[in-house]
Amino acid sequence: MTLPSLPTPPLLLITDRTLARGDLADVVAAACAGGCRWASLREKDLPAAEQIALFACLRAATAPFGARLTLHGSPELALAAGADGVHLSGGGDAKAARALLGPGALIGLSTHTLAEAAAADPAALDYITASPVFLTRSKPGHGPALGLEGLSAFARTSAVPVVALAGIDSATAATCIAAGARGIAVMGGVMRADHPESEVISLIAAMADRPT
Repeated sequence: MTLPSLPTPPLLLITDRTLARGDLADVVAAACAGGCRWASLREKDLPAAEQIALFACLRAATAPFGARLTLHGSPELALAAGADGVHLSGGGDAKAARALLGPGALIGLSTHTLAEAAAADPAALDYITASPVFLTRSKPGHGPALGLEGLSAFARTSAVPVVALAGIDSATAATCIAAGARGIAVMGGVMRADHPESEVISLIAAMADRPT
């Protein structure tokens, strides 16, 4: 079974409607206009039916750009929403998700320790997120931060691509890639931005400007 590669650019936008400046679908559409081609609905406090309805709004916003749209939550909910994949919480059953969603789905898993990274199953997972790389005001008290050395250790340990998460901006995106991350995930920096399109443009440019 050949799993899908990460979207290009490997920039994952995670939603948080409580942080968004304006309508969430508008924020996501603006991010796509800036070059984002991968977003994930993460609104776990909403009932399932409301998540599915909101997902449909985001699908309408992302479809013109050909962006992949996944969902943070259960594989069953991702399937019901018609998502392109699922991002599982730590300890989630990646094999079961793959069996349910099929080989074309993007399946990721949250990890916070090297043991979790080492256990990541390359036959079921497309990526893991390593977090928190840096401390972030989106999740105060969530830490300690891995830092770039910790991120590098995750990249060396995991058999699947590592996506760096938490506290990443255009000033640090390139250093995360240089440390071994295959991509970056962002939430608050884009959600809170006055101009999400410009923020995404800066992030993508920074990722490409990898230190040598």
